[in-house]
Amino acid sequence: MESLRSLAGQLEAGTTSSVELLERCLDQAGDPAGEGERVYIALRADDARRDARAVDEARARGQAASPWAGIPISVKDLFDVAGEVTRAGSVLLADAATADATAPAIDRLVRAGFVIVGRTNMTEFAYSGVGINPHYGTPLNPFDRATGRIPGGSSSGAAVSVTDGMASVGIGTDTGGSCRIPAALTGITGYKPTASTIPREGVYPLSASLDSVGSLAPTVECTAILHCLMSGGDVLPTARSVSDLNLAVLDHYVTADLDPDVGAAYERALALLSRAGATLSSLTLAEVESLPTLNARGGIAAAEAYAFHRDQLERHAAEYDPRVGSRIVAGKNVGAEELAEIRRARRVMIAAFGAAMADFDAVLCPTVPVIAPPLAAFAADDDYVRLNLLLLRNPSLFNFLDGCAISLPVHEPGSAPVGLMLAAPGGRDASLLAAAMAVETLFP
Repeated sequence: MESLRSLAGQLEAGTTSSVELLERCLDQAGDPAGEGERVYIALRADDARRDARAVDEARARGQAASPWAGIPISVKDLFDVAGEVTRAGSVLLADAATADATAPAIDRLVRAGFVIVGRTNMTEFAYSGVGINPHYGTPLNPFDRATGRIPGGSSSGAAVSVTDGMASVGIGTDTGGSCRIPAALTGITGYKPTASTIPREGVYPLSASLDSVGSLAPTVECTAILHCLMSGGDVLPTARSVSDLNLAVLDHYVTADLDPDVGAAYERALALLSRAGATLSSLTLAEVESLPTLNARGGIAAAEAYAFHRDQLERHAAEYDPRVGSRIVAGKNVGAEELAEIRRARRVMIAAFGAAMADFDAVLCPTVPVIAPPLAAFAADDDYVRLNLLLLRNPSLFNFLDGCAISLPVHEPGSAPVGLMLAAPGGRDASLLAAAMAVETLFP
């Protein structure tokens, strides 16, 4: 994996071209021994080659749209791209009408010259942190591929497109961890911004209150570049010094049930930060202790997903992944009074989180408490439900708190991937990314 900064330098120097970068991605995607068939629901080979040639010609004239022009990206199958079908990982929408326009978030990247390789696989309708898709297959995690481990979800294909060189970066969505979970499990970086910073028009919804547009990439700076472009920003954050950071260590259920690999990597990360001069302080957020109870019947996500899918489910329930359909149907049990109470509690928690973080640059916790489980561990429905909730537990907290959060890899080279999550209150994306860039320097 190479960073956007490295690839831009090669394109500028003429040591590679957009066409060459694209062909490498297409070769990887087309390798019959690889995961391409399960990573991409649709490849755009002809259109991508046309776009790559156009970028190379523009660069030769000195008219490249941006330093990043010509770099191949993948796009999650939730985003509209003009002339293409948005399936949302479902066979139910395979014959839907093509999109009339490209989602603004993706259009901004296209205008910057990025080349879309294809549409990546995902959990159907984005409703799971596991990444299993019975319709289009499940791309296997790059770690211990012989065992066959989950990639994490819902942006499963986005993660593996990056790890396996089928795209330089992947664009995903994050409603309860869908960028950060697969990033943590596959050993890359995943960013969930403040939800309001990037437009969500043209993105198939799961939960209007919790959805956000994010990215998966080799480095923190890559995600910062993508966030800056998709949000319409014009100033890229720059790294802080680790010794200047004031970091909170979340002292809650986020560290319960850590498996040994995650626990060891997390403690090592905290020790490295402390030795590098960062100030670490324990932080207790009493308000969030009630969150598991509030969400016991699915909470906001289930209620809003059911409201959106209700009519479609009544007509086509048999065409849904049963594990997705059953979770959505459960949302009908979240009544109006219960939903109003959850939203009231959410406002209280958001305010408390903002107040508690006033003096901190970021709060730390493990992204997920386990390494990627084998696919075989999900054979029984009860195990699927239990493990899915475990994967979602930590990252979904910061969607509920309307915050911004990033996962970056902190495992030892060659060992099972483990993610460290940094989070901050909503609206503090630039400062969070600057802090994450500093932290990343300790984990080359």
